Amino acid sequence: MPTTAPSPKLSAAFEQGGTPLSDATASDSALRRFLHGLPGVDAVGLEARAASLGTRSIKTTAKAYAIDLAISMIDLTTLEGADTPGKVRALAAKAVHPDPTDRTTPRTAAVCVYPDMAATAVAALAGSGVKVASVATAFPAGRAALDVKLADVRDAVAAGADEIDMVIDRGAFLSGRYLKVYEEILAVKAQCARADGPDARLKVIFETGELSTYDNIRRASWLGMLAGADFIKTSTGKVATNATPANTLLMLEAVRDFRAQTGVQIGVKPAGGIRTSKDAIKFLVLVNETAGEDWLDNHWFRFGASSLLNDLLMQRQKLSTGRYSGPDYVTVD
Repeated sequence: MPTTAPSPKLSAAFEQGGTPLSDATASDSALRRFLHGLPGVDAVGLEARAASLGTRSIKTTAKAYAIDLAISMIDLTTLEGADTPGKVRALAAKAVHPDPTDRTTPRTAAVCVYPDMAATAVAALAGSGVKVASVATAFPAGRAALDVKLADVRDAVAAGADEIDMVIDRGAFLSGRYLKVYEEILAVKAQCARADGPDARLKVIFETGELSTYDNIRRASWLGMLAGADFIKTSTGKVATNATPANTLLMLEAVRDFRAQTGVQIGVKPAGGIRTSKDAIKFLVLVNETAGEDWLDNHWFRFGASSLLNDLLMQRQKLSTGRYSGPDYVTVD
């Protein structure tokens, strides 16, 4: 499948002056110099390419494959103050059998909950293969002292969470304190380690709607990857502007270029605002055409969009039966 080549400007920047990646985090000034030395984003070109890729059409067989792939990439999420153990168990059951009438329906990738609900989710999903993700670090605002954030992560990891979704300190980032953000991600990453099992994978959330510019999104992407993120994630889903084709395309370019320079593959998770099968397929086209087939797997690409599952299930049944299901076919959660 065709993919866009790594940026020549970026490759030249790495070749100039030895090994800048190994030196980029040596000091606050070095990190600032590296991040502000990244090529500027052509906003018009970025948005035009995202829009162009969004017009691609796919045939029925490919559409059926894409719908199943999208279902398998969903982090089914409940992050409300009114969450209860019963609601989490019901969500876990839906993750394992999204369509109870059709056991060929793929499972979702994960169930995402607050740390105090992680143990409930772990118990409900035992043996299913569905991961438990937990938001942490004072999600969604991130306004807490570092020791509080790290305790939040430790609680989730101790409860058995497979993945941690952390938020960066946007205030520090926007005021140019990049090393503070970098060191905080490092500290959270250290708390994801386990002595008696696989480490929890770390998703780093930028809240792109608060970063204001595409240049900031590119800088945040590289900052997160340099600090050891396993995934970079657009948003919390709690602000007005969340995942868009353009900001996701920019992050896909970042992970593609990072792997080209380091050999390390990083995942991408757009979250918030993706509600229909048509939307999901547009994002899958972005993945394929930008990063490539290696990312078309739920180990490397996720949707943070719980309501998306319902539309995918309805479209899946339409392809199977030739008609849309009734309104009571899927749950509204």
